[in-house]
Amino acid sequence: MPIIKKVIFIVLIVLTIALIGYVFIAHHQMLDSYADEKKSLNNQIEAAKLKQQELKDEINSINSTNTIESIARDKLDMYYPNERVYIDISK
Repeated sequence: MPIIKKVIFIVLIVLTIALIGYVFIAHHQMLDSYADEKKSLNNQIEAAKLKQQELKDEINSINSTNTIESIARDKLDMYYPNERVYIDISK
């Protein structure tokens, strides 16, 4: 009987080591997956910050007097009082 107990004990130790190895590998793969997801999300955050800065710059340029004046002249045909406007009739 003592040999059977030793065999069972060794089998249990081997199974325990195998289970610990499996759990370790599974958790390692899960951590790698989370790290990749974190990197992807950080890249998306950086892209969103860049887009936000571009939009802020665009808002600032749209609110500038030069841009407003250019839009008023080109699209709305508005001019300053007493300003001479020359129209090219060849177009």
